[in-house]
Amino acid sequence: MSTNNALLGIIAAAVAGTVIGLLIAPEDGQETRKKIKKKTNSLASDLIDALERSKDQAAEKVQDLKAQGKAYKDTAVDKAEEYKEAAQDEINKY
Repeated sequence: MSTNNALLGIIAAAVAGTVIGLLIAPEDGQETRKKIKKKTNSLASDLIDALERSKDQAAEKVQDLKAQGKAYKDTAVDKAEEYKEAAQDEINKY
């Protein structure tokens, strides 16, 4: 998640820098607003793409964790069955 936070920070800084740069640029207000809108839309699109990638990565991690959990459960069940059989064998000796 720290990568996502860093990416969001970079995007936020880029937006702020762009807006400040455009606001102090020697152009008329209408042109400046058009540039701000265009840049904001571009950065918003980049942010949406980054969030989609993060969502996909999170879904993959969830699947990996589910598979690991199932493997641990299966191992635990197998061990429990072994111990049960060993105990039953010891009981049957007497």
